[in-house]
Amino acid sequence: MNVSPLLQVRGLKKYFPIKAGFFNKIVGQVKAVDGVTFDLYPGECLGLVGESGSGKTTVGRTLLRALSPTDGEIIFSVNGQSYNLATVSEGVLRPLRQHMQMIFQDPYSSLNPRMTVADIIGEPLLVNGVINRSEREARVSELLEQVGLKTEHLRRYPHAFSGGQRQRIGIARALALRPTLIVADEPVSALDVSVQAQVLNLLQDLQESFHLTYLFIAHDLSVVGHISDRIAVMYAGRLVELGATEELLDQPKHPYTEALLAAVPIPDPSLNRDRRLLSGEVADPANLPTGCVFHPRCPHAEDRCKTEVPDLREVTPGHFARCYFA
Repeated sequence: MNVSPLLQVRGLKKYFPIKAGFFNKIVGQVKAVDGVTFDLYPGECLGLVGESGSGKTTVGRTLLRALSPTDGEIIFSVNGQSYNLATVSEGVLRPLRQHMQMIFQDPYSSLNPRMTVADIIGEPLLVNGVINRSEREARVSELLEQVGLKTEHLRRYPHAFSGGQRQRIGIARALALRPTLIVADEPVSALDVSVQAQVLNLLQDLQESFHLTYLFIAHDLSVVGHISDRIAVMYAGRLVELGATEELLDQPKHPYTEALLAAVPIPDPSLNRDRRLLSGEVADPANLPTGCVFHPRCPHAEDRCKTEVPDLREVTPGHFARCYFA
């Protein structure tokens, strides 16, 4: 792409210490994110996919500095300036937060049950200096209509809404400060299938209306394929494949991506599919295997895979894979 990236992630790591004994001595590290590198361009949706425990949610939270990274760079460009979010002080980070927001997985636990919808959506405005009550309420009403709810819902509490409606409230709150970057952490996984489609279509409409850039985190490749321009696949804290959505789904280059695609159900009982079941257990981030972290489960693994760590290399233009046989 000729456009400069909105977000440049370089060698991002997030390790959690393992402590034991009477003195809480550090005896190991959980390598939740281990050297992740990618670019995110203005106006695109990058899907981040992987099993539970692959580190994808930790990536999203670390990018927004909800968690402090162990190492690496997070270069965020806004208003003609670039900032390394991994190292900036809290004083510099605070005004930047309005440009990057998060949509959470659970639409109920992410909303304060003691606050009305008007207060939930209006809180980011109040915290960031929109003191005038009438101006704030007008903005909240506008946001509520943009996410498909009615102004009569303003004085209600979260328990009065369905799961899909609660997620719409969470989306409205994320949009309150007109951010440029949205990290959506499994935003539809807790919803019914029929409601998932509605929320995905809403996110696409809002992306176009507000010129948003999404990092869309999910474990379901069919959902990610519907909304994403590119897809990044994670396994055991590392990116194993990255490419344009259509090409990655049609021609996966990594055996882990092949296995994920084979697990996606086909809505036709008359069709048979080659189930490429993986043997072994998911890699333990506290005790990663040597070499390629996927080699204990890989049907193509050879001796070099057990000792040498493959690089994320460009196999075809714009399509990267971390595999010697891609």
